[in-house]
Amino acid sequence: MAMNVRKGFRFTTYEAPHQTPFEKLFEIFQELITHTSGDVEEALDWLRELDKEYELTDDDYTIDDFIEDLKAKGFIREELDANSERTEGKEGDGDGNLSITAKLERMLRQRALEQIFGKLKRSGSGNHKTGKSGRGDEHTGEFREYRFGDALEHISMTESLKNAQINHGLDSFSLSEEDLVVEDTQYKAQMSTVLMIDISHSMILYGEDRITPAKKVAMALAELITTRYPKDTLDILVFGNDAWPIPIKDLPYLKVGPYHTNTVAGLQLAMDMLRRKRNTNKQIFMITDGKPSCLRLPNGDYYKNSVGLDDYIVEKCYAMAQQARKLHIPITTFMIAEDPYLIQFVREFTQANKGKAFYTGLKGLGEMIFEDYEQNRRKRIK
Repeated sequence: MAMNVRKGFRFTTYEAPHQTPFEKLFEIFQELITHTSGDVEEALDWLRELDKEYELTDDDYTIDDFIEDLKAKGFIREELDANSERTEGKEGDGDGNLSITAKLERMLRQRALEQIFGKLKRSGSGNHKTGKSGRGDEHTGEFREYRFGDALEHISMTESLKNAQINHGLDSFSLSEEDLVVEDTQYKAQMSTVLMIDISHSMILYGEDRITPAKKVAMALAELITTRYPKDTLDILVFGNDAWPIPIKDLPYLKVGPYHTNTVAGLQLAMDMLRRKRNTNKQIFMITDGKPSCLRLPNGDYYKNSVGLDDYIVEKCYAMAQQARKLHIPITTFMIAEDPYLIQFVREFTQANKGKAFYTGLKGLGEMIFEDYEQNRRKRIK
């Protein structure tokens, strides 16, 4: 297969200290497997081409050795075709199809988190503060007087005994309700988030790969929520001509298709998902680079128009934004585009929802989503 090594990739010379030959290749392989949407064979073809140009291996450790190590460490597995049989001594000769394992899927999410939020420190479950004090579940380090109904486990005995000694003296010790001191607490808000990812064909048009950064953001957000905010929920959907949910484990395999952009279908599905959540705090993140260009009509047919902004489609989008606003669901749009008429559309869409919009290139997209996720979680519980 003829391949252009530089197509879609940019590599610089880098020598990492204290890396084994496997670790050095594994770093590159993880990046390639994300770009190839989980296609192991294609990623290995790229790795071989890179090896020819950059001499990544030597006679002591070859690409074939690396492949065997990937299998032995449980990162890839070989699956036989239904009509083929493995001949003795032929393992690894291409009789089966190679695929990544759940172990590598998890590692790709962790890697995306480290790449995007490198200095983030993980902590325990549900550690988001709402700013609203009361009978919550996180200690603030501050004290207040006891109020009827406060949980006994929140009473600070040290501070309460100190008050009793001050108020009543040491000779005849007594402890009254007025002496009791409670350590103040804050509620930990739970957030339900739906992340919408545009997989229309424009995400790979004009020689720019926009779907890979979107995948990395989704994987990083998934890892962030499951490790740092396990009480929160994250649902992911993709939208092209239609919209459908995808499980977190399928993120590395995400590809664009020959689709138009049915933003309305994506928003409808996102709101349906959030209606089923019991959390009071809900939000939608939408990553898109293209204008809405498609609708599903009541009779099942598609209404498509890729020329400019279609008034009929645009008005439907505004109506969805207003509907989400009535449901108290803010929409944050990350628009990867610079066309003035698209920016104007997003501004009007955002105004209809009273949400937020970021007009961004691919660089820094992950940091902005993380920042906005943290900010949106700082809402007071009504």
